[in-house]
Amino acid sequence: MYEIDGTDCIIVDLLMDDGRMSAAEIARRLGGDLSERAIRYRINRLQEEGVIQVLAVVNPKAIGYTIVADVWLHVESDAILEVAHKMVEHECVSYVACAIGETDVSVQLLGHSTDEIYRFITEVIGKTPGVIKTTTSIVPLVLKDIYQWRVPSSNDFRSEAEKV
Repeated sequence: MYEIDGTDCIIVDLLMDDGRMSAAEIARRLGGDLSERAIRYRINRLQEEGVIQVLAVVNPKAIGYTIVADVWLHVESDAILEVAHKMVEHECVSYVACAIGETDVSVQLLGHSTDEIYRFITEVIGKTPGVIKTTTSIVPLVLKDIYQWRVPSSNDFRSEAEKV
C-alpha cells in the first residue's frame, strides 16, 4: 500500500481540477516549497504506484447518452463471474461489479433513451445464461462519480466514522 502524504494530496487535487496542469504550475501553487523536478518525480511515483492515472474522461451526456440505469442482477451462484465478464463486453455498460448481499452483479448502463435501456435489459441481460432476475432503476441525477472522488484526509475520514 502506498502512503500518501499531504503534498501528494494537494498534487492529486490540482491534477483533478486540471489534468494537464504542468509541474511548474503545481510547484508555483505549492508556494515554491518544492521544485518543478520534485513535483514531476512525485507525479511519476503516484502513477507508477497506481495511485493516479492521467486520462481523458468522456461525458456521456455530451454525446447523447442521457439515460443512466443501474441494474442489479440475481444470478445462479455458479455463474456470477461468467455473467459479470459477459456484461463487461458490452459498450453501453459503464460499470460492472460483483456484490455480496441481496444481488450478485451490479451493472450501470448508458443509453440514448429508456426504450434503448429496456431493450438491452430484456433482450441481452435477461437472456444471458445464468441471470435469474433483474432490478432496474433509472438514475436521473448523478451528484458525484468516481472521477470526482478525492483522497480523504485522515481527519475527514475519522469525522465521517464518528458520525456513524
